[in-house]
Amino acid sequence: HDPFVDLVPPQGIKLTPKHYAYLKISEGCNHRCTFCIIPSMRGDLVSRPVSEVLNEAKRLKEAGVKELLVVSQDTAAYGVDVKYKTEFAEGRPTKTSMTGLSEALGELGGVDNFWIRLHYVYPYPNVEEVIPLMVEGKILPYLDMPLQHANARVLKAMKRPGNVEKTLERIKKWRAAVPNLTIRSTFIVGFPGETEEEFQELLDFLEAAQLDRVGCFQYSPVTGAVANDIAEAIPDEIKQARYDRFMAAQQVISTAKMQAKIGLTMQVLVDKVDHEGAVARSPADAPEIDGLVFIEGGTGLIPGQFVNVEIIDANEYDLWAKPVESAKPKAASCIELA
Repeated sequence: HDPFVDLVPPQGIKLTPKHYAYLKISEGCNHRCTFCIIPSMRGDLVSRPVSEVLNEAKRLKEAGVKELLVVSQDTAAYGVDVKYKTEFAEGRPTKTSMTGLSEALGELGGVDNFWIRLHYVYPYPNVEEVIPLMVEGKILPYLDMPLQHANARVLKAMKRPGNVEKTLERIKKWRAAVPNLTIRSTFIVGFPGETEEEFQELLDFLEAAQLDRVGCFQYSPVTGAVANDIAEAIPDEIKQARYDRFMAAQQVISTAKMQAKIGLTMQVLVDKVDHEGAVARSPADAPEIDGLVFIEGGTGLIPGQFVNVEIIDANEYDLWAKPVESAKPKAASCIELA
């Protein structure tokens, strides 16, 4: 009998709403990005045993969780430290890898009643392996892929992987297989030594990639980060101007993508309900960082409920919808239905 452990419910302690949870699969990172100090604080990547991760996922689902957000410092590298060994988990052999874990998580329930969302996925070749799982509806058609920049010299200075042409080719290939794939990314502007020409390459990449969700940060020196001493710091006013230009460019792209969703029917997950209606998220929207779906007349819905809606309006970030009485959208290569 442990008086402390016995107070903890089987699904663990959650600080998120009941219907979604973050599922951490590893700690630390093998990369040495010059703007980051995580490896010096947390060490190299250490993967959690796949059986342990799946056991936690099962308990969370049994506790009422409808969406799992898979997180780590480097999700695509999951298992590299244990040479992707195979373990028995939930009575079946499962490879300790992003693909093996994603497939096993998908078996807990298709996207119609249990969402699996991947975060912090480096643009490695093994991303190709999870695309079929999206086509089959086992995991959400969503990739959170921090690219950080698009200029080769800046990426090298950051010690980041990245071949822009290959990345664009991969994005095109992924979207051909999964037409409604949502790609989210983050970028840094004003990295030490970044020239106007290099920043323009980043804007050109935005136009070519047509990413769905984008976050941008102005470079800010972190105590102990190597990048602080790489080159002369960019003046604050230039960083701000580049940030504004970056966000303006992406806003045009985001607005067009959101407007194209008007008239579609899609499945959404309700987050909260008040006297004005319900607030939900679509498969394209992770909690806290992406957009929302405001459901008119949704006062009778409950948080954690999946519902089909028709999109009736949009701005650059959010959607407005009304409930529809229809069969659930099919979860093949498309959750959204024209």
